[in-house]
Amino acid sequence: MDLVTELSPLVAAEAAAEASGTGVDADDLEQAVWLRLLERQPEDRPVPARWVRTAVRAEARRARRVRRQESPYAGERAADPGPGPELAAISAERRRVLHAAVRRTPGNCPRLLTALLSPEDPTYREIAGELDISQGSLGPMRSRCLGCLRRMLAAEVAAPERGGKER
Repeated sequence: MDLVTELSPLVAAEAAAEASGTGVDADDLEQAVWLRLLERQPEDRPVPARWVRTAVRAEARRARRVRRQESPYAGERAADPGPGPELAAISAERRRVLHAAVRRTPGNCPRLLTALLSPEDPTYREIAGELDISQGSLGPMRSRCLGCLRRMLAAEVAAPERGGKER
């Protein structure tokens, strides 16, 4: 069995696994690995499976580095793939947890924090008018409410201890 036939499934699988984190097409990553293999002398070719994994990861790192360094020409717009579904789901879950915690804060804090988190981005004057309080008391009130929210969220999300153990 020749080397290409033997390694094709492994190269394809490794490239597909690494491509999602690089923003590079899996086929491009796979092609770069094949080129790297062909550049080596036949007597210098190492253990195939281990080499393929190492080469795919190295090409993925190189692709990430190149992608960070490249910028489009003036007047040319780069294609923005936007966040993937995983990132969108994580962001939505974080917003849900935050808004649920805001609703549980005491006193006027839910109204104040909701106004501060509003996508309309109201000014302090608008928030003070909406809450019917003086603009000067917004800062101290915001500080107390954010402190309360911070303590609530810290209690819900236990920080892992050293060694990966949760408290």
